[in-house]
Amino acid sequence: MRKIGILALPGAQMLDISGPLDVFAEANSQIGYKAYALFVVGISDRPIESSSGMRFLPDCTVDDAFGRFDTLLIAGAPGLKNTHYEPKIVDWIRRVAPDCRRYGSICTGALLLGASGLLDGRRVTTHWAVVDQLARACPAADIEADALHVRDGPLRTAAGVTAGLDLALSLVEEDCGLALAKDVASQLVMFFRRPGGQLQFSRRGEVRPAGRSIIQDIQRWLIAHPDEDASTAALANRAGLSARHFTRIFNQEFGITPAQWVEQIRIDLARARLEAGDYPKQVAVAFGFRDIDTFRRAFQRQTGVTPAVYRRRFGGMDEQTET
Repeated sequence: MRKIGILALPGAQMLDISGPLDVFAEANSQIGYKAYALFVVGISDRPIESSSGMRFLPDCTVDDAFGRFDTLLIAGAPGLKNTHYEPKIVDWIRRVAPDCRRYGSICTGALLLGASGLLDGRRVTTHWAVVDQLARACPAADIEADALHVRDGPLRTAAGVTAGLDLALSLVEEDCGLALAKDVASQLVMFFRRPGGQLQFSRRGEVRPAGRSIIQDIQRWLIAHPDEDASTAALANRAGLSARHFTRIFNQEFGITPAQWVEQIRIDLARARLEAGDYPKQVAVAFGFRDIDTFRRAFQRQTGVTPAVYRRRFGGMDEQTET
């Protein structure tokens, strides 16, 4: 029997906890015996109020002597975006996690693992919305922004919420084999291997200018004229700068080249058009891509899926119900 512990802090997201637990419980059901013993770990024995307001009781607390966990996961919580964590919890993770066969996090739980120093030198992922925050907090971690879940040695990290189910299913596959994991996925009506990464779900917010005023003027022009020549030379000429100086300013402001920024902006704008139901060929022309293949490659770089797949998934009710 493998002991699975999920640390749930006040404000934790229920699905970060209940989702993986249901995957392990279904594995028990499919096997026909209790292969997994499941525990929710709280910081006290009081009811834990989740981010949705639902309350539940922990099975044990960080103060209990409950023996070694086979697997310890840190559930995410919106409040974990804060940078100050209770030292008692950080110390507990730092002490208990390395003694487990494997440990990891779901969603923003990676921030707490990072505070304990357990992400240094490791490949990890987290929710797309806190990737930059995690990178600042853990510069020694190798963050895979598009991954749904990542395995690196004993460490397992998941992108967020439903990706916790994907992670749990992969753990069942590790422990019990491919056939059983497929049976669990079938019973729970979930993808055994979900297509694409998490960037297809990201919402970077409204495209808006940032940085120095001279750069903002160029950005506003591109947002208004996404189909026109936006080569580095053309943008630099519009700004009245040499291409070299323009590129240097851009790198200082954003850490990327002008060409990379142009691609990001065009793809962000293109996503909205695909969601509205426009076809990829129409969108490619509207946003200055020289052909559909160039658009497809750029779109896949930025989102992890093709424009056609994105349109089918996010094109609204009409697109999802058409035959």
